[in-house]
Amino acid sequence: MLQGAQTWVFNKHPVILSTGVVGGPFEKECRLSSDFDKFHDDLWMGQDSYEKAQRVLLEDAVQIALRKKALKEDAIQFFLAGDLINQITPTTFAARTNQIPYLGLFSACAISTQGLAMAAMIINSGGANYILTGAASHNTSAEKQFRYPTEYGGQKPPTAQWTATGAGVALVGDGNIINSPHPRVTSATIGKVVDMGLSDPFNMGGAMAPAAADTIQRHFFDLKIDPSYYDLIITGDLAEIGRNAVLELFKKKGLTINENTFHDCGLLLYTDEQEVYAGASGPGCSATVMYGHLLNQMKAGVLKRILVVATGALLSPLSFQQKETIPCIAHAVAIEYM
Repeated sequence: MLQGAQTWVFNKHPVILSTGVVGGPFEKECRLSSDFDKFHDDLWMGQDSYEKAQRVLLEDAVQIALRKKALKEDAIQFFLAGDLINQITPTTFAARTNQIPYLGLFSACAISTQGLAMAAMIINSGGANYILTGAASHNTSAEKQFRYPTEYGGQKPPTAQWTATGAGVALVGDGNIINSPHPRVTSATIGKVVDMGLSDPFNMGGAMAPAAADTIQRHFFDLKIDPSYYDLIITGDLAEIGRNAVLELFKKKGLTINENTFHDCGLLLYTDEQEVYAGASGPGCSATVMYGHLLNQMKAGVLKRILVVATGALLSPLSFQQKETIPCIAHAVAIEYM
């Protein structure tokens, strides 16, 4: 299964059987709103804290993914998921609700592809028949933890990004026992922690760009394929600043990539009229775009092969206060629908 230094190749065809994609009120107005399954009309979602509301997002996405395949929780072997909040408690409380054996994940905004890679690896090795994996984020819970509560009205620079309020979950299963076609997870490249010495928490895209470039280059080197193999290469949430930085890094590394087929979830999610600074961010950004829009495009025949490279900035409020730089990570997952 290991090919090269950092890449798993899945020869037993783990497939994405169904998905659940849930958003908040701001996401209801986004560019990709038709690819969501459900929206909440307010940020509280019937709860008395934003962290509890974030739990609801993930619980809803899980139930939608199960309902699409008429499965119950006891049919699922493992639940792999995570979020940004201290000790990933919103996800843990969602796992308390669904009572599926649970592995909590943390790669910041790269959780979506970390979870999908691990789910595919477990399925491919015969360790499970069904796994649920996903990620969630909530704008106001993230703002409260990492910056200032929204109520403060703190001003942000143009390099800042807007944390998406949303959750995306996928039900991953064994493709050998599935008769109908589904998107297949064909390979995954696990990234290294890359830290170029940046320390500005309002420029996550610039900090994460080197990690994205490193993982993408390693993916092609390990598999001995060309970027043209994919119809789309899409990063997690580098947004405008990070995407431009990655393109510059590609040139320095001598990696030829078609800019027209290289995109970013943080630039796709919201409309030009929605004021989101440099673009979207948060684990829910790549999770909702991948499990909603991108898979719908594959099922419609618009895309056949995609490489999703979610990126994460592995800082915490404490590490920032201690004047640490920002270590970053990127995990790549290849999905094919042939």
